[in-house]
Amino acid sequence: MIDRILEELQHPSDLVTELLDNGYMQMEIGYFPSLCDPAIIKDGLLIPYSYRFIPEEFDRLIHTNPKFSPADNPDEWTKQLLKGSLLFRIEDQVYKFDVQRKLFDKPDEVQIENSLQGPQSALTEDLDMNVSLVRLRYNEPSLNVVQHVLGEASKTRIMMIYDRELVNQDVLKRVNDKIAEVQLKLLSATGQLLKVLSGRKHKMFPIILQTERPDRIAVMLKRGKIAILLDGSRFGLILPVRLFDFMHAMDDDYESHWMSRFLLVLRYLAMVLTITLPAAYISIVSYNPEVLRVQLTLSIAGSRVVVPYPSFIEVILMLFMIEALNEASLRLPRSIGSTATTVGGLILGQSIQQAGLVSSIMIIVTSVVAISNFVIPNNGFGYSIRFVKYIFVFVSIFFGLMGVVVLFHSLIVYWCSMRSFGQPYLALFIPKREATAHHQGNGGTG
Repeated sequence: MIDRILEELQHPSDLVTELLDNGYMQMEIGYFPSLCDPAIIKDGLLIPYSYRFIPEEFDRLIHTNPKFSPADNPDEWTKQLLKGSLLFRIEDQVYKFDVQRKLFDKPDEVQIENSLQGPQSALTEDLDMNVSLVRLRYNEPSLNVVQHVLGEASKTRIMMIYDRELVNQDVLKRVNDKIAEVQLKLLSATGQLLKVLSGRKHKMFPIILQTERPDRIAVMLKRGKIAILLDGSRFGLILPVRLFDFMHAMDDDYESHWMSRFLLVLRYLAMVLTITLPAAYISIVSYNPEVLRVQLTLSIAGSRVVVPYPSFIEVILMLFMIEALNEASLRLPRSIGSTATTVGGLILGQSIQQAGLVSSIMIIVTSVVAISNFVIPNNGFGYSIRFVKYIFVFVSIFFGLMGVVVLFHSLIVYWCSMRSFGQPYLALFIPKREATAHHQGNGGTG
């Protein structure tokens, strides 16, 4: 066994191979210390074999402990070693001992989807711990956990989780077909899997929700959705989803009814402002000043007296600065990120207005757009909204306010035409029993 492994792996320096003899039998072992837990190896195999060896007890240990299993296929030996298993050979029989090193012993803390009143635990990069976090919050016997292995080189484990009594069978079949078609050499993050499962590359809005919160996954499972967890990634995928799922924050479930509805309306207003406000500014200044009161129109015109170029140049310049500041705050180290954005946002904004390059009204519009975009709870959907507002700006340059209104109507039509794994993207209401009835109609198979 050792000779075959060394030949296939070309004698790697970090592979431990030994021939042990306890006076009764010889045992060949091979493993990678960097991938294995030495404490489990010592307590689970070496001590029973060396210090208190009883042949009957040792044989019972190998055949009853679920961590031990026969490894009869020599072609799989190197793959098992690279996954963090230990191989040992006794009396012409090779066994596998699952001793993979666990890097995480407790949940991570929420970093992106913060909640004021909800749980603060988040998913980790350990797939088994993530599954346990979901099961603790959704403790139903109908919960199904199905494992797949994707990635020709990485051999990454993924877990597909759903409630077999609530899931829509058509959606489940679509997801299984998509996973069967996945062809990736290296799968290391849920973002890669999200792009493959989403299908067409030119979708403007996400049809899969990415989350780091196990409580959100539990809530979505109760709604008949499917969750996908990836080994080595602290984010999970939820599908199918509607537009309204991206605007839902977990605080909505923990706050009072009227407060959560107020916050929900606030988010939708912020989304509309982010999309339309820069385009509306261009339209009103350049084409349709009559839609405002005379005093406000004169105030805007007075603030633009010293600005030497058209309004759309002014808008594009300020939006570019905001996007650059957002990217800088993400890429810079945390210790200086907040300082850089403060300097850029306050000092540069005030200086550019005093220099007469932009109007004071434009500074207000830019600030409102930047703040409104951060109100959207989901980052993926927020990126799409940030992109769409530039399409509105481009249309407003040529067609004014009428073009903005027509384009907003077209955006709603586009949302209505979108499907997330066969489910309407803009469905206002989906019957709760729809998936269950479909499930029963298919004979109740999970």
